[in-house]
This record gives sequence, C-alpha cells and structure tokens, in this order.
Amino acid sequence: MGRIHILTFTTLDLVGQAPGGPQEDPIGFDFGGWQAPLLDDVCGQQVAEAYRGTDALLLGRRTYEIFAAYWPHRGGGRDDDIASLFNRVPKYVVSRGRPDLSWAGSVHVRTDGGASSGGVSSNGRAGLAAAVAGLRDRHEDVKVVGSLNLVQTLLREGSFDRLDLWVHPLVLGTGKKVFEGGTVPATLELLQPPVASPRGVVHLRYARGGDVPGTGDMTS
Repeated sequence: MGRIHILTFTTLDLVGQAPGGPQEDPIGFDFGGWQAPLLDDVCGQQVAEAYRGTDALLLGRRTYEIFAAYWPHRGGGRDDDIASLFNRVPKYVVSRGRPDLSWAGSVHVRTDGGASSGGVSSNGRAGLAAAVAGLRDRHEDVKVVGSLNLVQTLLREGSFDRLDLWVHPLVLGTGKKVFEGGTVPATLELLQPPVASPRGVVHLRYARGGDVPGTGDMTS
C-alpha cells in the first residue's frame, strides 16, 4: 500500500499561508513570499530529496492552478528536475467546483458528492478519506504540496503517513496556520534527526503515530 506524504513550509508561529509569493493567497495577508529570502542550497537539496520516488501529486484547487500556470513552462531550465516530475505524474485535484484540468495528467477529486468523467467522486470528509485510500491503492508515493486547506483536513482526519515540515526562523503573527482550530490530538514519530540550513530553516520529518498523547508530571 502506498503512502500519503505531506510537504509543507511554516514559520515558527506555524503560519503556512502563501510562502512562495504574494500572488498565492493575498486577501488579508501582507507577507506572501515570506519563504523566498530564506532559501538556500541545503533547503533546495532537502526538498529535491523529498520528491524522490513521487508517482502522484494530491493538490488543492488553488495550488493546482498556480502550479499549472508555472511548471509546464519550466522544462529545460534550472528547475528541470521538478518540472519534469510534476509534468509527468498524475495530478489529483481536490475541489468542490469544476477546475480547469488542461494540465496533462490532471484528475478531479470532487468533494460535493457528484460524479465527474475520469475523476474521483467523494462526499465530504468521509468521501475524501475514501478517495485518499484509493490513491494509496494506485500509487506508492503521493505527495501533497502547498494546498493548506487540504493539508489541514488530512491532518485532522489522520489521512496521511508522513509529514515533512520546514520551519523558518521568523514570526508573522498573522495568516493561516498549518494546525488550526479543529485539529485533533495525535502523536508523531520523528524519523530522522532535525537538520538546520545555513539560514536557520529546520527540516523535520515525521511519521503519523495515531495514539492519543500521554500525560504525566515531573515526579515520576
């Protein structure tokens, strides 16, 4: 059975909104693109390594639209490795509406209970969990990138297997957070020692635990 692997970027106060640029999610948020000044070769190598083995992408509609406008035109340049990967693998797009799926290999995962030709039908949260289970049956390594609303749902429902966090050394005090209201108690297992880049970005890789967190006191 394949795994669902979330890759996400966050600040120290766990804001995950619009790391890549001002155009990603500008409404009511003044810090779009906060990640760019902190990028370095170490982070780039970590992200490239995290993509190894990817055979499908699972994306929210907004992230898909940004990617579809960018990656089909980046082949042959500095980003050729990721562009080639993204252009080659299937892209599963979670959306209640009718996204433009002109990017080759795109498949609609509907969350309104309707049917779509060539797509994956689901019905709310339960249906999304079933769709994710179906992706595990079809693929070995499904990556979830960006797509903050979708990530929050997957975290809340426990519908993931691995979580990579790149924690950046800044505090924004505003913006959508990776763990928002409705997050359920859970444990995670650290898979490898944390690694800090020269600019202070810390890479953390976890597997989903699932047990309710334990409690105690300092006397035992």
